[in-house]
Amino acid sequence: MSTDRLPARSRRLGWSLALLALGHLIISLDFTIIYVALPDIATDVGFTPHTLQWVVTAYAVVYGGFLLFGGRLSDLMGRRRMFVLGMVLYGAASALGGLATVPAVLLAARATQGLAGAVLFPAVLALVNTTFAEGRERNRALTVWAMAGAGGLTAGALAGGVLTQALGWQAAFYVNVPLAVAGAAAAFALLPADGGVTRGGIDVPGALTGTAGVTLLIFAVAHGSEVGWARAEVIVAAVLAVVLLATFLGIQARSRTPLMPLRLFRNRALSAAVMVILVFGLATQAVPYFLTLYFQDVLGFNALETGLAFLGPTLSITAGNFLGERLIHRFGTRNTLVAGIVVNAVGAALLAPGMDADGSFLTVLAGVVVVGLGMGLTYEAMWIAAGTGVRADEQGLASGVASTALQVGTAVGLAVLVAVANHGIGGLAGQALRAASAEGMRTAVFVMGAVVLTAVLAAFRLPGPRAEGIEGIGAAGAAGSAGAAPQPDPDAADLRSAG
Repeated sequence: MSTDRLPARSRRLGWSLALLALGHLIISLDFTIIYVALPDIATDVGFTPHTLQWVVTAYAVVYGGFLLFGGRLSDLMGRRRMFVLGMVLYGAASALGGLATVPAVLLAARATQGLAGAVLFPAVLALVNTTFAEGRERNRALTVWAMAGAGGLTAGALAGGVLTQALGWQAAFYVNVPLAVAGAAAAFALLPADGGVTRGGIDVPGALTGTAGVTLLIFAVAHGSEVGWARAEVIVAAVLAVVLLATFLGIQARSRTPLMPLRLFRNRALSAAVMVILVFGLATQAVPYFLTLYFQDVLGFNALETGLAFLGPTLSITAGNFLGERLIHRFGTRNTLVAGIVVNAVGAALLAPGMDADGSFLTVLAGVVVVGLGMGLTYEAMWIAAGTGVRADEQGLASGVASTALQVGTAVGLAVLVAVANHGIGGLAGQALRAASAEGMRTAVFVMGAVVLTAVLAAFRLPGPRAEGIEGIGAAGAAGSAGAAPQPDPDAADLRSAG
């Protein structure tokens, strides 16, 4: 290869990675950008206090329920096609949400945004894992990808506060439209073209039972935490979810073309990573929620001040992402993941005592910084582990499995931790409510720290640094012998100079 071609190839890889990072940013942004706009939405669109939670829940339920199906479609239909479809759905749904004047239209827009995320996320992660060669190049690409996602989650509160205060709640929806249009258009120039659609059909019984089962499970947890676990619809949804998921596993064991081949879990890296991701969702994904409540309900911050306060965790998570890439290269994915989990637990132990009714931003700052650092380390390492040793033609499916674990864990963890935090505060008001709320949050964060430590057991199941290299070589050989599996981009070695 002539040296004059290297800069052009590096630039192309850099722009491709920037586009994939944009996709992750849009997905993450939509989780939190809407939170601070909820009071204005309730007033203008006509939601009641009970129905307002569905603005958040509609997105989460559809997103989590369709991730596995979206991941498989990206393998069968083509990653670029699914990337473009996800962007188009996001743009259309966001425009519809901004135009909504009645609750039904707004909820339909949020559900469609969730579907767009379920299509887009597996395609984005699979494109990162197949465009860049396994090892240092992929790890560096995943660092950029993780930074975009973490930045979207924490910057969403800031963006939502600024946009709502300056332009109205509709701007929290409209901001996605130009981003989605630009992303869909750029995909044709920057992402590798898809081949033909893979023949062999989709596992329709598996798709129906798996998607319905996960959707009902997330619905039962999210709705039950809001209205009570004894409600008939919650009980029925939970029972049906168990039956459908058991049926789904039975179908996967017998099907010739399963939606989720159970042999995937023979990969030690993937199976261990899924367990770590599940625990990560159970515990640390609740941190932004409790910080938002502490800043607003206890300290009395307005929406803009709350958004600015989230610059702290944004910067520390970004630092964790940068540090994680270097630690993984030097000490391996397993050791870095264990370190990140321990740092998360230490951060929780520092954060909880600072959540006091008479506290301030400074009393929680040390905990926020350490938790953010741990989240940055863990987030990057767990996704690297989830893609290690997976055949190129199954990267979309592996991404769907891992991200489904994150969504289920997040839904269950938030419901449990909110119940812990709210225990005993019924009927209180004024200063007594502030004190009880702060005490409940402290307890919930201590529980979070204890739960996240259990992920160490799963992390130790990951291959060590030497075994990682051996498994990666074996997976590459398996992908090559599969014939239909696309190979990593040969230009991926230029990523170092592109970064």
